[in-house]
Amino acid sequence: MGKVSIGLRGWRFDEEAVFAADGTIRPLDNMDAETRERIVRLSAMMGEPCDCCYLIHGEEEIQRCNPAQAIYGEALGEVLLCDDHEADFVYWFQEEGGTRHAGERELKDRFHQWFLDGGRAPDGFELEHVEEDPEDVPEAPDPDEELPGLEEEIEEMDDDELDALDMDLSDIDFDG
Repeated sequence: MGKVSIGLRGWRFDEEAVFAADGTIRPLDNMDAETRERIVRLSAMMGEPCDCCYLIHGEEEIQRCNPAQAIYGEALGEVLLCDDHEADFVYWFQEEGGTRHAGERELKDRFHQWFLDGGRAPDGFELEHVEEDPEDVPEAPDPDEELPGLEEEIEEMDDDELDALDMDLSDIDFDG
């Protein structure tokens, strides 16, 4: 078992820390706190629009936004990106000082400001997604679908169990 992205490129998880032997998501209380937080955030973010598209088009033209295909940054400060705008983020991160915000929730705000100020990757800047052993990586869930079993688990928890998770679950849409 190795590292895998789930639903969106970017965040990588230890496969055995997230998936049970039958391929379903492990119970949340069996995950370490950081993995649990990222999995819950990921379930809330899948199917959301690209941040850059949203900054361009806004709520009034949200239908013009591309769906996110990648996620970077820290939970609750993550940046969601479509294939068209992922290069802008990577360029900002690698070449425009974004690395100094690595590990901080303010990374999202700093990138958004750079983008709103007209920051873009230069023509010809391209990303290379390297897959060392693509045949050994399990197929990730579709980003428009729920993570298998996660929302059902959260819905079945009582208030004490939810409080014990010590997480903000307000972003999760249980109505689909």
